[in-house]
Amino acid sequence: MTSYNVALIIPTGIGAALGGYAGDALPIARAMAQICDRLITHPNVMNGAQLYWPINNVLYVEGYGLNQFAQGVWGLQPTQPSQPNRIGLILDQGIESDLRSRHLQVAEATRATLGLTLTDYVITDAPLAVELRTSPSGASWGTIGNPDSLLRAAEKLITQAQATAIAVIARFPDQVDQTVLDNYRHGSGVDPLSGAEAVISHLIVRQFQVPCAHAPALSPLPLDPTISPRAAAEEIGYTFLPCVLVGLSRAPQFVKSEQGNKDTLWSKQVNALVIPASACGGSATLSWGQIQAPSVQSPLIIAVSDNQTQMQVPPEALAIKAIRVNSYLEALGVLVAHRAGVNLDCFHPTFSTMHCLS
Repeated sequence: MTSYNVALIIPTGIGAALGGYAGDALPIARAMAQICDRLITHPNVMNGAQLYWPINNVLYVEGYGLNQFAQGVWGLQPTQPSQPNRIGLILDQGIESDLRSRHLQVAEATRATLGLTLTDYVITDAPLAVELRTSPSGASWGTIGNPDSLLRAAEKLITQAQATAIAVIARFPDQVDQTVLDNYRHGSGVDPLSGAEAVISHLIVRQFQVPCAHAPALSPLPLDPTISPRAAAEEIGYTFLPCVLVGLSRAPQFVKSEQGNKDTLWSKQVNALVIPASACGGSATLSWGQIQAPSVQSPLIIAVSDNQTQMQVPPEALAIKAIRVNSYLEALGVLVAHRAGVNLDCFHPTFSTMHCLS
C-alpha cells in the first residue's frame, strides 16, 4: 500500500504566531502525525526546551537537510528502534564552568533516564563567539566568529567517537535588546536566538551530512510571572538540551540515491506540504511548489493564513499553486480529504456543473 507523507514547515526566526516559540507547534505536529504515515518536519517545530513529545512516525530533519531533501538531492533513511543514533555533544569553549556542568548533567540524565546513546563529548578549541542580528524584515539571524572550531569538533566526534548525529551547545549572548526580549517573552515578536541557531546546524549538516540540532547556553532570566504561555517552556530550567537529544536520537540519516533502500523516503513521495501563508519563500517550499517535470507529481500545498509571520511572501507572488486555509484545524481536514481522494469542492455549499468540451 502506498504511504501518505506530509511535510510541515514553520520557518525559524520569523516570528510565526504558531511555531515561533519553543515547542508551541508540537500540538500541530502531534495531530498531523495521526493522519499520515510519515510526517517530515524540523527541530523548530519539535523542540520545546525541556519539553518534548516523541512521535514514532515523525522524521526530525534539520533545515539545510530538509532543503536538500526537497530538492531531491538527499533521501531520508529512518533509524531503526534497535539502532538509534549515537549522539556526539559539542560544547562551546565560551561556556562558563558551572553552566557547562549543568549541560553535561542533562546529557548524563538522558542516558540514565531515557536510555539515549551518547558518545564522549568535545569542547571546541576556541570560543564560537556567537553574535545575534536582526534583518530589516524583523527576522532574526546571527554569525559565528570561529566556524572552523565548530567543524573541527564535529569531525572529531564523527571520526573518533563514531557519532552519527551531532548536538551543539553554544554560548549565546545574555545581552539582547530588552524590548525584543520582553516582546518575545510576552507573546509577540521574534525569537532573537533561533536565526543564529539555524546557522550553526546548517554548517555541520552541509559539511558532514549528519543530523544536527542546537541548544543555546544562557544564564537564567529573572522570574516574570506575566510571561506568555507560549514562551513558558523556555523558562523552566537551566538548559534547552533535552528536546534536542530526544529528537536527534531518532533523526533520519541523509543518503544519496546510490545509498538508499526500500525504506528510504524521497522528495517525490511527499504528498502534501503545510506552510504559513506569508512565508512561502524558503528553499524547500520553492522546490516543492515549482515542480515542472511531468513525471513528478507535485505535492498538495496548504497555506495557513492565521499563522502570521514577519514575512510577506504569499504563494501567489511566487506562482505557487496552494490551497489557502484559515487555520491548522482546517488544514487537518484538507489532509484527511486529500488522503481519502475526496474532491475538496464537495465541502463547499455551491458546486459547479460540468461543461461539454467543444
